[in-house]
Amino acid sequence: MDLEEAREFKERCTQCAAVSWGLTDEGKYYCTSCHNVTERTREVINTGAIPNTKIQAINRGLKRKRKLEKGWDWYVCEGFQYILCQQAEALKALGVGPELKNEVLHKFWKRYLQKSKQAYCKNPIYTSRRKATVLEDHLSHSDWESEPELLSDVNLPFVESGAESQSDINMQKPFPIIRASQSERASVCSGSLDGVEYSRRKEKGTGKMTVPKTLAFCYLSLLWQRETLALSDLLRFVEEGHIPYINTFQHFPEEMKLYGRDKGIFATESWPSYEDIYEKIIEVATFLDLPRFPDITEDCYLHPNILCMKYIMEVNLPDEIHTLTCQVVKITGMGERDFLTFDPIAKVAKTVKYDMQAVAIIVVVLKLLFLLDDHLEWSLSNLAEKHNENNKEDKPWFDFRKWYQVMKKAVDEKKRKWEEARAKYLWKSEKPLYYSSIDRSVVYKRREMVVSLQKQFSMLVDSTPTVENKSPSSFQFKWTEEDPDSTCFHGHSLQGVLKKKGQSLTTKNSLYWLSTQKFCRSYCKHVTTYEESNYSLSYQFILNLFSFLLRIKASFLHEEVSLIEKRLFKSRYSKTKKKSSRSKKVIR
Repeated sequence: MDLEEAREFKERCTQCAAVSWGLTDEGKYYCTSCHNVTERTREVINTGAIPNTKIQAINRGLKRKRKLEKGWDWYVCEGFQYILCQQAEALKALGVGPELKNEVLHKFWKRYLQKSKQAYCKNPIYTSRRKATVLEDHLSHSDWESEPELLSDVNLPFVESGAESQSDINMQKPFPIIRASQSERASVCSGSLDGVEYSRRKEKGTGKMTVPKTLAFCYLSLLWQRETLALSDLLRFVEEGHIPYINTFQHFPEEMKLYGRDKGIFATESWPSYEDIYEKIIEVATFLDLPRFPDITEDCYLHPNILCMKYIMEVNLPDEIHTLTCQVVKITGMGERDFLTFDPIAKVAKTVKYDMQAVAIIVVVLKLLFLLDDHLEWSLSNLAEKHNENNKEDKPWFDFRKWYQVMKKAVDEKKRKWEEARAKYLWKSEKPLYYSSIDRSVVYKRREMVVSLQKQFSMLVDSTPTVENKSPSSFQFKWTEEDPDSTCFHGHSLQGVLKKKGQSLTTKNSLYWLSTQKFCRSYCKHVTTYEESNYSLSYQFILNLFSFLLRIKASFLHEEVSLIEKRLFKSRYSKTKKKSSRSKKVIR
């Protein structure tokens, strides 16, 4: 670019009205104030000395370069559409049915485009400055008013060719074609046409799409299909790299240029958290105005009876505990369809945290059996240890102390590897990002230099970074009787903590302490507070074990345990309410 040669151009900029021009490598004038690129090019004064064949060759080279650097005219929603395609294919590779992508996720996405007025409606709004012109030949009144059908886009196909019938192909409508203005097409602030305007939108209430919300779309589709994946499983597969999330933009087609404001929209530098994605699930479902989801029945994977069995096996507890968890589910009514089924159009849209609820039920059962007060569980362990020594041929009694030692060793090792993997994770993408097309060459040169230095350094220290590719699994811990290195407690008996009462079995422990005596007010964001120092060490260990399993905070699990106890011990909480009301009357 040559500022001296651009001084002869005296017209005002159409964007900022400034008269300060520079020349691009292609010979076009651009404003140095707002970086607006015009279609005007610098005229060659004397071409007599230049052969005609050379001019034609230069023009051909410039056209090729211009076409490659410019790329497609694309919108932000198309970028998120491509990410959803990648995630849907990854879920399919994990064993999820193909109908999740072809029948559920498509309709949710098209409903979002319609609700946010980005497509499948009259006059889609992309920018606040310009009213988009939709080609009416491609969109009729019945198209935008009716329920969105499956998406069919030429460049970013959602639907597989083999999965459609001929009638479906004839019925589908192409993506609305938008005529973009010259200023949009030549913007140097973002690769997408609406990147600048999109980055200025407020996220809440406007249906603004973000990368974390792509996981919300995926989970809603999984929940609609009642697939065998809980939210914690989905986030763990993201963390292990089985589902695209971090730096997904680097897999965009080469023609989709991404820079400037697009970086803040598509680049993510943090792992998704359980609570954040859960809130976005509610937000997306409410925005889409989705109907009541299919019922969660007893044979569904997300039913607490099935999930409890899964987590009992995961943490190496006796199988007999499952009978007690089923009783708790029945007494509290947490296995009822109306309680478990998600209904976004209800007065208070709230979906069940199925995995967190299941582990909380197990925590309540462990408190019923062992009290977890740092005293009773160890005395019961002494009795179990003596019985097992004297009766080696019989079915062993469950020893809480021995189980604690085995699990602590396994969890500490797993947590150490997890923390190391997080610390070594490379957040930089292979495809470098730059803030402006002008900086493109500089950024690519810097990236090449960094990669070269990394290779040289790894050769000097003789340590090539090895990435451990884990095969996806529903279980993080696996316990078998044949494993000589660890003890499997699945077949152990609870006879040491249960006693016969008539024809039924009851716990020897008749005491129970409530995790929360008094709940927070309705205007609080949390149900209760959790201070570790106020609770026993064994209770802390149980919470930390399950919270690491689900990758959540221990305080969230403590809240869920408190809510289950509130349903299980209604009489105790009603008594405390009466006492508090009486004390208030006396004070008055």
